Amino acid sequence: MKDWKAIGKKLLFPPLWLIIILTVFSAVALVAVFVKGWENHPVACVIYVVSFYILTVICILCWKTLPGYYKSAKRKVYDNKYANRYLTDVVFKTHVTLYRSLAINLIYVAFNAVMGIVYSTWWFGIFALYYAIMAIMRFLLVRYARRNPIGKQRLAELKLARLCAYILLTVNLALSGAVLMMVYHNRGFAYQGILIYVVALYTFYITTTAIVEMVKYRKYKSPIMSISKIIKLAAALFSMLFLETAMFAQFGGDMSPKNQQIMIMATGGGISVIVVAVAVYMIVCCTKEIRQDFISSTID
Repeated sequence: MKDWKAIGKKLLFPPLWLIIILTVFSAVALVAVFVKGWENHPVACVIYVVSFYILTVICILCWKTLPGYYKSAKRKVYDNKYANRYLTDVVFKTHVTLYRSLAINLIYVAFNAVMGIVYSTWWFGIFALYYAIMAIMRFLLVRYARRNPIGKQRLAELKLARLCAYILLTVNLALSGAVLMMVYHNRGFAYQGILIYVVALYTFYITTTAIVEMVKYRKYKSPIMSISKIIKLAAALFSMLFLETAMFAQFGGDMSPKNQQIMIMATGGGISVIVVAVAVYMIVCCTKEIRQDFISSTID
């Protein structure tokens, strides 16, 4: 029994040099099999077995070692006072996020405005308008955060959040313009090679985190935090629309232009409905609470 255990342990945990050699061999051999069309050759079966074995070994190795590296890296991050504050202080993290988002938006506004003038096209002008609207909302939030502590003056935060929600409604102007350009002028985005997968992964990541944070930050009961996450969600949904056009450009060869137009219009319409619904919900909630505060202060 001990011999079998020892053999199994050696098979699952071979020396590092053997893992490296088998990994390189499997990668090269698999490429050769698929390039040469040897998928059904008897030698290919051996290569498949070796590849499966080394993949299993690598997965087990990662399972055994990565948690330790993760804990060590996490400990080092939390030992840094700035990183620790960013990860543990929600108000400070909100400040940093607002400043960073505002800076990025202003860069995009300038870039798209210059490109629109240079190439004399409304395509970049639409995006300059979109990023300008986003920048205005984030500037208002940054200005408030500089002058007032977040989460301390609820009435002031409610009024500012409602104002930003009204401004958010105008984003649909830029969205409508972008959709019209995509549908009737065949405009869109294109990414070459593996970049399309990187962009797709990033887009799904920011969309998921935007939804999670919008729900998560409700517990802090700060309208400023809530509206900042709603703005982030709107930006993420816009990125999904841009990704869709890039996907059509890369993989949509089998889909007719008419069907692509229908998909773009459906996606744009769905995003518009979501943005309007969330903005209106924020306006209604803020207005209701502001009126209740006014009535209670009047009675007092």
